[in-house]
Amino acid sequence: MVRSAEPHAAYTLAYTPEVAAETESLRRRLSPTITAAEWELYAPYVVAINRLKREKHAVILAHNYQTPEIFFGVADIVGDSLALAREAARSTASTIVVCGVHFMAETAKILNPDRTVLIPDADAGCSLASSITGADVRLLRERYPDLPIMTYVNTSAEVKAESDICCTSGNAVSIARSLGVPRLICLPDRYLASYVASQTGLDIISWLGTCEVHDRFTAIDIASIRQAYPGVTVLAHPECPEEVIAAADFTGSTARMEEYVDERRPDRVALITECSMSDNLATRHPDIDFVRPCNLCPHMKRITLPKILRSLQEGRDRVEVPEEIALRARHAIERMLAYAN
Repeated sequence: MVRSAEPHAAYTLAYTPEVAAETESLRRRLSPTITAAEWELYAPYVVAINRLKREKHAVILAHNYQTPEIFFGVADIVGDSLALAREAARSTASTIVVCGVHFMAETAKILNPDRTVLIPDADAGCSLASSITGADVRLLRERYPDLPIMTYVNTSAEVKAESDICCTSGNAVSIARSLGVPRLICLPDRYLASYVASQTGLDIISWLGTCEVHDRFTAIDIASIRQAYPGVTVLAHPECPEEVIAAADFTGSTARMEEYVDERRPDRVALITECSMSDNLATRHPDIDFVRPCNLCPHMKRITLPKILRSLQEGRDRVEVPEEIALRARHAIERMLAYAN
């Protein structure tokens, strides 16, 4: 894999009156989360990226944890891992730029083998994806040959290739139930596996992987938030420790959190997940008070506007998955998508 470097100074763009005029409505929309000084740095890249992606017939996918200038400024499709996987499968663009982490770009490539898939920073990894290998899954298969293996999409292509079906945090419970077995293997997030077990009553064999963002939250954090912000509604991601889920008012994927806020519109809410999720929802709901217990994903934050522009200009960093791995991984992903639809 080619290692990414920071964009060269030549990519610094000017904030001109033309750029200001073209982006004024977006600036106003993003003013709750982006200052005027920050916008003068971002706006020239937003204009350049949007022009270039049209020229190159490219589509930009952005995860919910991307920052607002990316999420609202240049992305064509936004959402959680499941939404991005679905849209990647439906894409007709000649080039797909994935503003997320590497396993997401691999998934897009697996579902679009004949298209160019780019990730703006090849080093945008994931603690969950790095916690388990294909060899680990093969050993589990040898030990438990009769059990189905349900693997979180937050894994490498080689891990998916050794699995029976993939899942996301949003559909893990439903897919586990649909398998019709009393016992299964759920990889690699220990907390997601525990949550699935608590919701289904199934006997689940798990791995010890965790998300470095969600693993840092504690029940003490939740208690402190409630004390400092009376009446706050606490929404937790199922990758959080069991004590955090127990202390929350609602547990769900980023998509379920978004639906909760959209439909119930709490006066004050704390999202126990990556901080940019709150920024993006606050942009849409300026009337809601978002408490931000900020844990940032260092991998998601490797994706920046200058890197997106460079990726489009130079066709880097290109994502490839060996065909023998892609074929088997595609089966597990498509089983998930067929169920989800």
